[in-house]
Amino acid sequence: MRNSTRSGVDPFIVMDVMEAARRAEAEGRHIIHMEVGQPGTPAPQGARDALARAMDEDAMGYTVALGLPALRTRIARLYGEWYDVDLNPDRVVVTPGSSGAFILAFTALFDTGDRVGIGAPGYPSYRQILKALDLVPVDIETAAENRLQPVPGDLAGRDLAGLMVASPANPSGTMLGRADMAALMEACQAQGASFISDEIYHGIEYEAKAVTALEISDEAYVINSFSKYFSMTGWRVGWMVVPDDHVRVVERLAQNLFICPPHASQVAALAAMDCGEELEANMAVYRANRQLMLEGLPKAGFDRIAPPDGAFYVYADVSHITDDSRAFAAEILERAGVAVTPGLDFDPARGAGTIRFSYARSTADIEEGLARLERFMAERG
Repeated sequence: MRNSTRSGVDPFIVMDVMEAARRAEAEGRHIIHMEVGQPGTPAPQGARDALARAMDEDAMGYTVALGLPALRTRIARLYGEWYDVDLNPDRVVVTPGSSGAFILAFTALFDTGDRVGIGAPGYPSYRQILKALDLVPVDIETAAENRLQPVPGDLAGRDLAGLMVASPANPSGTMLGRADMAALMEACQAQGASFISDEIYHGIEYEAKAVTALEISDEAYVINSFSKYFSMTGWRVGWMVVPDDHVRVVERLAQNLFICPPHASQVAALAAMDCGEELEANMAVYRANRQLMLEGLPKAGFDRIAPPDGAFYVYADVSHITDDSRAFAAEILERAGVAVTPGLDFDPARGAGTIRFSYARSTADIEEGLARLERFMAERG
């Protein structure tokens, strides 16, 4: 049988790195994981306890397509707690992870052939999901002086139907301030382009609170997830907030594409939102790990980095070391036993000279990984 042209998406390179690391571990090697963008911690204990109780009392059948009403209400309350935004729960859509939200958003907003701007470096699956939906991803090469975030001038002459931004961003960890985000939203509105804000790393911030697009305007799609701050990657539950007049459009799509998000995951997610003490303990680990990375990476020779505002990544320019980040990452895995992600995942044009380091795992792992990297670079010369 033939394959569709839209199925010709690129591999998600970090998943290939994870598989190579898994094979090395199967051979008995101890690998330090700095490649994967997931917390090393499980879902909060309160979330796991709540699900255990619910499984004794509930058949865990379908929920309504937009998600459990109690969870939608609790998510709306979060916007008041975190941002002082009064949000109507009716605008909240629970999704099968943020990936499900991207599919719903792109399908609801764009027609075949529409051009959607995405920052480079940026999360690689934006590009591949757009391609799979017969949309045209338009890479916007961001500049170091703009902290690897798009600016309004980058949109000129691109004929965009939409713009996707991420703050904190993956892979850079940089954030958009309120004025910067407002300027981008105004530039999109002036061009008739839809604005989508990926906020899945909100809650993981270090020196300033991240700004939600909902502080500025209701005319945006905001996407979030329980994967990162709430430490629930494998549970596959996220959400998005859409304008009032888009709710029914998204609901019809969700009914047909997904039926509903996983019921069990929604039960756990609802409880996780009230596990603040445990979640903030995770944040203390990220803060300590971030400091170790900012001190240790330069000692190892990775000194072309920008301190991340949020998330749990450091994006390093290694163009003075290699012009093949994929081969370099494979060498680091083989010789140092540290898995890292080549920048080609995030920036097809410039990623051959960059590497992403994740510091989401335990502090002991980060200390060991940095020591291994320092030895490897010293031996490499």
